[in-house]
Amino acid sequence: MSSTTFNAPSLDGAAPDAERQALRKAARASFMGNFVEWFDYAAYGYLATIIAATFFPQTDKTSGLLATFAVFALSFLVRPLGGVVWGHFGDRHGRRNALSLSILIMSISTFCIGLLPGYAQIGLWAPGLLLLIRLVQGFSASGEYAGAAAFLAEYAPPGRRGLYTSIVPASTAAGLLFGAAFVAVLHELLSSEDLHSWGWRLPFLLAAPFGLVGRYIRMSLQDTPKFLEMEQRLEHKACMTPAPIRELLARHRRSLAIGLGVTCLNAVAFYLLLSYMPTYLSNEMGMSERDSFIASTVSLATYIGLIFLMGRLSDQFGRKTMLVVASLLFLGLTVPLFKLLDGQPLLVILAIQILFGAMLAMNDGTLPCLLAEIFPTQVRFSGFALSFNLANALFGGTAPFIATWLIQATGSKLAPAGYLLAAALVALLAMLMCRETAHAALQD
Repeated sequence: MSSTTFNAPSLDGAAPDAERQALRKAARASFMGNFVEWFDYAAYGYLATIIAATFFPQTDKTSGLLATFAVFALSFLVRPLGGVVWGHFGDRHGRRNALSLSILIMSISTFCIGLLPGYAQIGLWAPGLLLLIRLVQGFSASGEYAGAAAFLAEYAPPGRRGLYTSIVPASTAAGLLFGAAFVAVLHELLSSEDLHSWGWRLPFLLAAPFGLVGRYIRMSLQDTPKFLEMEQRLEHKACMTPAPIRELLARHRRSLAIGLGVTCLNAVAFYLLLSYMPTYLSNEMGMSERDSFIASTVSLATYIGLIFLMGRLSDQFGRKTMLVVASLLFLGLTVPLFKLLDGQPLLVILAIQILFGAMLAMNDGTLPCLLAEIFPTQVRFSGFALSFNLANALFGGTAPFIATWLIQATGSKLAPAGYLLAAALVALLAMLMCRETAHAALQD
């Protein structure tokens, strides 16, 4: 999958050709950055046992896996700071400039993981440098999702914002899908010795060419019409506006709280169901790694198609309706579906994962548009980035670590289901506080 072959959803025939072309380019540019980011996360998650053996060989298998997921989780702690920085940059200097710089830093840091010596070569420096690189990667990636969604929401025609912003979560799933398929191919083609010595590095090295393609596409774009209109108004008034983060915390605290609450479900469910699940199936349910990869790959492919459907349905029925229904489905079905995973054949597990994916798609296909709509133009990037990254730092990036720890602490394979239920309840309460935004113009 690459930006050169990805096609945006088609516009109405009445749209001017230049506008349609600009929107397609914006869709490709937004797709590429998130694709690179989540391809990296997929490779890290699906190769976690090998990475643990490479960087934490002095520990037992469970402790090494916990340490590997801890590095993954710690990289998310810088995301709120990154959200503030990239949000300020994007609200002040343009969405395009922020996205072009973030994809460059993100791709370089991911590429460096592929070059990093292991514990056998440099001792404790290896896990230390791995953590440092993941922190840089987390900081640079913190502007990707929010920036791409704000970019598309401001480009999209009225009545189709949900459809176009659903490209952003679809790109994350595409990155995971490509990562899962790539790792599965590595397992098939390489011996265990080759995979542990050098094969695991290949997906991280691919970040460099992917990132350069994404940066090139982004630099060829104009900024969004909404941002350019805001710049013209401010120039006309000849006034200095407050810093976006100051404006956000002073006047938009309610929207920030709603955004943080509803993103909790997205954060926990995304990383548990799409990133951690292959490890859970192989380590806790006794599935072979091959079967767990097949199940994850099929469910991801289904999820991508459903994302666009859910985005379109949110344009028709509203963001609030879709997100409330998604929360209720998670509250009602999570525990029964987790119970069914134990000891089932591959086809049953596939059906369960596809159902989980459909529930997650209902949330993910709607969420980015809601977060873009509840903040006005001058703080849209900042509000989206802070609420989204704070939720992911606290609950998303830590989800694989917390799930592994909960299973170890309680002795119950159902422990991750309880964590997912708590996130769904928080999201439901947040959405009950929110007004419907789907049928109104973007706030200025």
